[in-house]
Parts: sequence; C-alpha cells; structure tokens
Amino acid sequence: MGDGAKRSENVTVTSDSEIGEVRRRNPVVGVVRAMPFTLCFVVVLLLTSAITGIMFSPAADKPWFDAIATGLPAFEDGRWWTILTSPFFLSPPIVYLTLLPLVLGGFGWAEWRFGTLRMLAIALGGHIVGVLGAAGISAALASTGWHWGQKLASSLDVGPSCGAFAALVFAIATLPSPWRLRARAAVVLWAGISLLYLGQLYDLEHAIAIIAALIVAGLIPSFRHPSGRPTTREWRLIGFWSLIAVGAIEVINLAVPYDGPLGTHYPAFAVWDVVFDLVVIALITNGIRRGYRIAWIATITLGALNLLSAALSFITIPALLELGYINSPGEVLGQYIAPTVFWLAILIYVIVGRGAFRVPLRRSRRALATTTLNRDDMIERVKRFGGGTISWMTTWDENSRIAVGDGAIAYQAHSGVAIMLGDPIVPAGTHASALQSFTRITQQAGLIPCGFSTGDVTESAKPEGWRSIVVAEDTIVDLPNLAFTGKPWSHVRTAINRATRQGIEFRMVRLADEPWNILAQARAISEQWAGDKGLPEMRFTLGTIKEALDPDAYVGIAIDAEGNLHGVTSWLPVFDVTKADRVAGWTLDVMRRRDGGFGPVMEYLIASSAKHFSELGYDFISLSGAPLVRSNESGAGAVYQVLDQLGDLIEPLYGFRSLHKFKQKFNPRHESLHLLYRDEGDLPRIGIALTRAYLPDASMRDLVSTAASAGKDD
Repeated sequence: MGDGAKRSENVTVTSDSEIGEVRRRNPVVGVVRAMPFTLCFVVVLLLTSAITGIMFSPAADKPWFDAIATGLPAFEDGRWWTILTSPFFLSPPIVYLTLLPLVLGGFGWAEWRFGTLRMLAIALGGHIVGVLGAAGISAALASTGWHWGQKLASSLDVGPSCGAFAALVFAIATLPSPWRLRARAAVVLWAGISLLYLGQLYDLEHAIAIIAALIVAGLIPSFRHPSGRPTTREWRLIGFWSLIAVGAIEVINLAVPYDGPLGTHYPAFAVWDVVFDLVVIALITNGIRRGYRIAWIATITLGALNLLSAALSFITIPALLELGYINSPGEVLGQYIAPTVFWLAILIYVIVGRGAFRVPLRRSRRALATTTLNRDDMIERVKRFGGGTISWMTTWDENSRIAVGDGAIAYQAHSGVAIMLGDPIVPAGTHASALQSFTRITQQAGLIPCGFSTGDVTESAKPEGWRSIVVAEDTIVDLPNLAFTGKPWSHVRTAINRATRQGIEFRMVRLADEPWNILAQARAISEQWAGDKGLPEMRFTLGTIKEALDPDAYVGIAIDAEGNLHGVTSWLPVFDVTKADRVAGWTLDVMRRRDGGFGPVMEYLIASSAKHFSELGYDFISLSGAPLVRSNESGAGAVYQVLDQLGDLIEPLYGFRSLHKFKQKFNPRHESLHLLYRDEGDLPRIGIALTRAYLPDASMRDLVSTAASAGKDD
C-alpha cells in the first residue's frame, strides 16, 4: 500500500509508512493515539472484573450471571440487552490469559488500521452476528434431539471474543500475500478444531463470527486480491502446517476429554499409536517444508496407515456393540472421524501437489534442473547482453552459473539459500521470465531464492508477491564533459596537485603484465589491509588481487620515482546492454593503499582513472555500492532497522559507511541496488547466507570475537 490513507468503499487503511512515523516520534504516545478505544476497553474490562470479583471466581457462579449473559435461554426470556452487557464480563478467570491478548491483537490492530469508528462497527457487527447466529443454530439443533444441540440450547456465554475475532479477520485482510493466506488459514484451522473437539457455545460463536467476517471482508473491493495456483513454497508450507495440525488433533484425542459435535469422548486412543505418529510427524515436517521427496513418501505412508487403522476400527464397531463394550456407535465414531478426515485431506493435498516435493535428501544429488555454464560461457553472455555495473563479478570463480533462456544467472548457495548476484544476464525485456525460471529451478532443488544488488530494471520485473529492499546505492560518475572545476571538486584537485608536487605518477595497466616487483607490492599492500581487519578478506561483491589479475580488468596504480607502489584500484568492464561487445563503462572494485604512503592516494587514483576513461570515450564509471549502506530516504520499517543494525555492527570492521561518504567527493549520481526476496519469513536465512557469502572463510569464533572487539572500540 502506498503512503497516506487508502479510501475505498468507506474503508480507510493506514499505510505502513504512517504507522512507522508514529512509532518513531514517540512509541507510547503513538500507541495511545492509534488505539484509544482498545486501551480504554481493556481498562474497563479489568475494573469491571475487579469490582464484581469475577477476576478470581467464575462469573457463571454469580447470581446475576443470567442477567448479563447471551445465549438461547436469554433471548427466549426476552433479555435482549445482554447483547450489550456480555462483552464487559469474562468467565472463568483463566480466560483472561487468552482473551486479553486477543482483544489487544484484534481490536488494537483493527483500530490502528481502520480507525476507532470503523473498528467499532466491525467488532459490534461480529459480536451480534456471532451470538445471534449461535442462538439460532442452537435452537435448530435442539429440536433434532441431538445431545450437543440440547447442550448448546441451555448454555450462556459472556465476553468480547466474537467482536475481537471479527476485527482480527478484517485486520488480517490488510496483510500482503502470502501472510494473508497463512494467517487466515491459521484462524480458520483453530476455530475448526475448537468447534469440533470442544464444542462449547463460545466455540460456535467464534466460528460464525470468523466465517461472517471472512465473507464480508471478501466482498469489499479494497480487500479483494487475485487468486491463483499456490506457489511451490505455499504447497510446502501448507503441508507443513497441516501435519502439525493433525498431530495436535491426535494429542487432543489422546489427552483431552470433550463433549462436542463429535460426541462425548474420554481419552481412548492407544498411547503408543499416537506417540508413533507424533515421532514420525516430528521427523518429516521439516522435510515437507523443504520439499524433500523422502518426507513426501513418509507422509503418504503414515497417512495410509492411519486410514487403514481407521477403516479397521469402523469395521469392529458392530462387534463392540454386540459384546457390550459400547452402547452406541457415537461413543467411538467421534474420535475416529476428525483424524480420518484430516489424514484423507492431507493425502489428497500432497498427492495433488507432488511436484513441490521432489528435492533429493542427499545434497550431492540436488543438482539444479538446468544447464550449468562455465566461466567462458558466462563471459560470452556478459559481452553479448551486457548487464548492471557489477555484471562482470558474475564471471568470478566462486559463483555457480546456470542458463536461463539465451542468457544466464550467476548465484552462490549458502545455508540453503541461492543468492543471485546482480541482474540476470539476459536480453532486454526477459528479466521477468529469467527470475521466474531461477525461482522455479532453485526451489525444486530445495533452495530459497533471492537476488542481491539488483538494479531497478530487475526489481521492477520481480515475481508477483516478492518484496524488495534497498541494500546499497551505486555511485556513478558520468564521463562525458568531465572536468574537475568548481568548489565541488576542490578535494580532487588538491589530491592531483599534491601528487604532482611529490612526484607520484598514475598508470593504467593490466596488472598481470606488470613486473614482479609491482605484483609483490600490490599483494603486500592487500595482505596488510586484510590483516588489520581481524577477519579474512570479504568476497562475493568485493574482489581481491586475484580478481584484479583478470586480463579483462584494468588496474590504476600510483607509483613514485623510486618505484614504490602507494595505491591500487582495479576496474571491471561494464558491457553495453544495447550493443554487443561494447564496453560502456567501468566499475571500481579493489581499493588498497599503503600504510604511511601518499595520503590522498585514493582521491588521486579515482580521479585519474575517471579522466583516463573519459578521454577514451567511455560513458561512465561506477564507484560501486557499499553493502548495507543507503540514504535515509530509501526506506523505513522493521526490515530496514535490522539492516541498519547490521551496518552498525560491521562499520568498525570495514568502514562501509565511511567509504560511501568518501565517494561523495566525486559528485556521483545514485542508483539503488536491491535485495529481492519472497517474503519476510526468508530474511533470517538470507541474512545468514549473505554473511557466509561475504565471509566464506570466517569461523563463528572469528565473527563473535571480532564483533566484540569492535564493540569495545566504540
């Protein structure tokens, strides 16, 4: 949703940016201003409970309970006012532990999103529909003589839970995909299990309020969303949560007596049967989440065994009746029906979605189902199709490369994540199909797909439902008509003038062609720089002297009259996306300076390189983006706060923010570099994978000790 309030069909939704701004100004004041009714209602609820004594003893035991509680008996006796009095009481006291969080979550979230008046309308509507709908169903069921219907017809209830659930369902409708579907499924599953197994009046009221809220929310245009076939990931996640749900159902059957629509039940299942199922479910659920074929086979087998066991149990019912062990089939049918239905549904689900569960268990067999490319193949595609400013990094040895159509994608796999490096190297207009292919191929291999340091073109072509955040800003200097004149270039002119006075010479070379003493000095400077960090040299989007030796890369060096090397900068080619085999610009990679050498050597080297490339007719140079460094205007929210904290942690070690500030001396323009990911659930694993990509040789001990020492230095 964009900034500001969205108004459609009289529904106003507060944007995430507005919420974040309120939180930043003053969290406490922001909460009070955002949900005043919710907080006042909770205070009134607690005061009412304390004054009447129901905080410590059940309200149902009070002589005045019938006068304030809803239910069929109340409405038959004409006590319609109970619709308005019941929300302010709770019973029994244990309910406070569950209902207060629901009130804060349901009322509070909805009030924050829609405003007080609309939240009140939703909550009151949900409350009225829930209690009146349950009373009507109770009356209809009681006339059938069904034991459960008769129990409902004599029951009374208090509490605001129907309204809270309705408000929660409406608030869930504002979530982005796929969280919206997941949250709705969780609420419906919880309501269904509690209704079938516990079957109290309030369970029926909750189910009615939730269903009504889902229907009404679906009819409001601003809450409508296009539906389609679930993605591979959704198939896996739904299977994962379905297994957990059926495990919970078996625990309920084993340990919880209930008197609901499934009949009166006392725990009767054999303990070892349930324990066996729970152990197997515990072993295979994560495999289902990751799409392992062996877990899919185990799920099919376990489901078939449970269906066979249920069938045998149904067959024995006549014998049990004849022998007098049970008085009616209803005494045992209930405990078998729900698990059987759930297992049958799971079996149908995993069979229909079998394509999502094809990942081999052994890592060595998880090859991506596509053509792999070598370095020469990648170089050919980069030169033919061009790419972003870091496209040449895709040719580095640490990357894996796959063919997507006529083009290619480079990635690194760490911690179960496939990190696409930069933009796909593909013909113009095919970025979307390339990303879809990458997503499908990596998910089939059990990997989490994401893209790192992608440009705006790729960001705009990301698959539907994906997210993006700015993780760096590319700093680009346009070369046509470049002149170091005026006040903005004063630092650069000063560096050039000092170098001239001190006899420092600039040379643009192919490092591999340089004499042995130049190579030795370059390596010594790099090793000294890396040793000062306390960690191995960072990789991934940061090259080393090894990459600077690439014959396609240029290296700018600053050397004095005695042959002493003062600094090194390497430049990677950026090929034109509109004309094959044409280098449009150059990207800065390695920056190394000698300790105790010429002070402004980096300013001198970069300025001299820019002048050199400008004279040769190139379009631009990129000073590249510093990881996890962005402008304050590039985004806000919880994800960016985490990135800022990570940036704070590594800043003392590598000085990325200082480097980003240094590059502003060259008056660049900025282009955003993005992290593309499926949803926020992937971010923790992506964070670990990026750490391993940048520091593949660092041990956990290295990371902890260096971070601790950096904290002390601060």
